[in-house]
Amino acid sequence: MAPNNEWFEKDYYKVLGVASDADHTTIKKAYRKLASQFHPDKNTGDAKAEARFKEISAAYDVVGDEAKRKEYDEVRRLGPMGRAFGGSGGAGGFPGAPGGNRGASRSFDVGDLSDLLGGIFGGGAPKTGSTNRPGGPRKGSDLSASLTLSFADAVTGVTTSVHLTADGACTTCFGSGAAPGTTPDVCTRCEGRGVMSDNQGLFGLSQPCDLCGGRGRIVINPCNTCSGSGLVRRPRQVKVRIPAGVKEGQKIRLAGKGAPGVNGGPNGDLVVELRVGKHELFGRKGNDLTITVPITVVESSNGADIRFSTVAASTETVRIPPGTPSGRTFRVRGAGVATKKTTGNLLVTVEVALPKNLTDEQIEALSDLTDPNVRDHLFNT
Repeated sequence: MAPNNEWFEKDYYKVLGVASDADHTTIKKAYRKLASQFHPDKNTGDAKAEARFKEISAAYDVVGDEAKRKEYDEVRRLGPMGRAFGGSGGAGGFPGAPGGNRGASRSFDVGDLSDLLGGIFGGGAPKTGSTNRPGGPRKGSDLSASLTLSFADAVTGVTTSVHLTADGACTTCFGSGAAPGTTPDVCTRCEGRGVMSDNQGLFGLSQPCDLCGGRGRIVINPCNTCSGSGLVRRPRQVKVRIPAGVKEGQKIRLAGKGAPGVNGGPNGDLVVELRVGKHELFGRKGNDLTITVPITVVESSNGADIRFSTVAASTETVRIPPGTPSGRTFRVRGAGVATKKTTGNLLVTVEVALPKNLTDEQIEALSDLTDPNVRDHLFNT
């Protein structure tokens, strides 16, 4: 989308009262607090509050959206030059630019402005240390893995390891790709920039160098272990702390545990998707745990204290009052899944277990307890 003029005039982070590097959760929390404070429903007839509410909403509409926020930050970084590319008239408002058509409107992806401006000013060489330029440091790729947990570990939390086979930095050359005692040479074609520029008047087109593949370096004496790639595929273990209360399909991101970075860039992340096994006794509804406990006929009739083990291997006791029918559920507050935000309950459903293989004496004793009129009400219609 093309930026509007307000992007250059408004500091949306300042409007929301957050830092420019604030994460999405912080931004969302700040927006909700301000929106609640200045909402028109709470400030009937207050024009200033209404204007403030609109300003807050406009700010969150941009920085609260990942894609828009990226464009906004880029435009703000470019300053006045960003404004030149936000208008109309050919390519970003420059008449006569490649593909330009006087009087026609064309929007540019703000994310491409750095490459475009690089072609104009200095042949496409971004700032030193940039993690985006082809010949500079680049973040490694994110990796994914799955981890199966027991029901109990998902409820209580556990520290365990993820096993995966993936590319890692070569331990012989430490990721450089060059044989021990040597170093990669600067690419003579792109002079270490990793890109080649084709200047065409006002604009320049940049593309990765075909000699070094965009790395900016060429390995003359490759490492025998990794054949010059700097990477070796091998199995490895990554330690991971699983918090209490995780659910089936939940994903956990481990920063810096993914593929190695390129040209000294940071490692990627490891995204672990969780699988949770079944429990033979317990079930789960949200943060509530469920269990069905058998009781005897006598316990159902007379009442009793029923003891059983919990998921965490402790012992819980539930008092059954006299005359408890089969299928009744008792709630044990605070004995469910405990997360950082909330704690669930334990729902205990009792089920009367009828006796089997009775002796003649036992059958006769039970017959004395039988009420012959128990179904009379079914015929009183």
